[in-house]
Amino acid sequence: MTTKSNVQDSGMLERLFKLRENKTNVKTEILAGLTTFVTMAYIIFVNPSILKMAGMNAANALGDGAAGFNAFNDPVVGAVMVATCLAAAVGSLVMALYANCPYAQAPGMGLNAFFTFTVVLTMGFTWQQGLAIVFLSGIFSIIITVSKIRMAIVDAIPDSMKHAVSAGIGLFIAFIGFQNAGIIIANPATVVGFGNFAAPNTLLAVIGLFITGILLARKVKGAMLIGILATTLIGIPLGVVAIPAGFSPFSAPPSLAPTFMHFDFAGLAKATGAVDVWSTLIAIITLIISFSFVDIFDTIGTLVGTGTKAGMLDKNGKVIRIDKALISDSVATSVGAVFGTSNTTTYVESAAGVMEGGRTGLTAFVVAVMFIASLFIAPIAGLIPAAATAPALIIVGVMMVGAVKEIDFEDFTEALPAFLTLIIMPLSYGIANGIAVGFISYPIMKLSVGKGKEVHPIVYILAVLFALRFVTMAG
Repeated sequence: MTTKSNVQDSGMLERLFKLRENKTNVKTEILAGLTTFVTMAYIIFVNPSILKMAGMNAANALGDGAAGFNAFNDPVVGAVMVATCLAAAVGSLVMALYANCPYAQAPGMGLNAFFTFTVVLTMGFTWQQGLAIVFLSGIFSIIITVSKIRMAIVDAIPDSMKHAVSAGIGLFIAFIGFQNAGIIIANPATVVGFGNFAAPNTLLAVIGLFITGILLARKVKGAMLIGILATTLIGIPLGVVAIPAGFSPFSAPPSLAPTFMHFDFAGLAKATGAVDVWSTLIAIITLIISFSFVDIFDTIGTLVGTGTKAGMLDKNGKVIRIDKALISDSVATSVGAVFGTSNTTTYVESAAGVMEGGRTGLTAFVVAVMFIASLFIAPIAGLIPAAATAPALIIVGVMMVGAVKEIDFEDFTEALPAFLTLIIMPLSYGIANGIAVGFISYPIMKLSVGKGKEVHPIVYILAVLFALRFVTMAG
């Protein structure tokens, strides 16, 4: 029975998110949001486990010295967990209400590793100085987004590269899924190898893969979410999911105080080792740009790849509302740093919700609500094993890799850059790396056959910058 309240709620959601205009409905958007959240909920625990090695713990222990600390026995690690949830919630909320896009945000994997292992453990900055860099990199991203520089980069990407980015992200997501499932494992002799299918974790993931695949083949709505929940339940008798004694589904969140606005700008200037103001400024700007670099192109890759695959394009072939999505992403990074976490970015796992039919900000809004709820139901979220979410990542990869059909493999000037883009992403474990190699190779191939005028000037500029980055990294 439809009540007056339900009608009013639907009307409010329609006004906010323009559901009919985007050919979707409340049920689809909620399912999409829940699917996205469940596939990325691992970040609630993984992010603190990485950042604690940067000294973000009560003992200021670095690296392996922080192994014994977790969100439930250390106030600083607990604050990082809270910061992770709040950054994800605020970032996704901005994406929902300002951009009306279905993309979720949270502290980025890879970016948190860069923060910990490069900025802190290798370069010697404290985590407070690192957060200052993250905050400033968010401001920098906002400036280049508002000034349309970031949007100009998106518009300059050739169509073949856009499809390659989509397919590459698909391969990357699938590879992560295979790793999480234990189907693909590290092998010193061959780099990677086949896992042990007798292992409960791997067996559970394979079961989950076929459950989800069959549900999708039978066109069951919410197939991926159902698959994740069913796999989690099956994991209990298999011993993969353990419910601890005295388990309570609810808990009060730790205090955010140990990390909230803990910036060390003065220390950052001294830590650069520069001898004068000008040198200090250059050193800090270099750090900010380096931090922004990966974030910017990871985000562009996710938005373009996912939006293209989902058909979320305008009449000119551009991803709809991408300008607002880019601003939302930039704002989220600075907000996340205020709470006490590394760069907040648009999550590639958003593709799971988009493939479930998510088309508006209502999907991202549901994700935001779930991250807030996670502050109080973290024990429940912690029960979902990687083996249950891995099948969803693999299946999203299947869906996205189909974009290769749109690439003209008969034209080798388009085929080689596209192939390098899509294959480098999973092999180097980085979306930005694939985009970089694609941007470098595309103008080279076009120039080699006298088609240099087909290349946008921005692509030439980025090719040089990417090449310099690789040379600098090598040095």
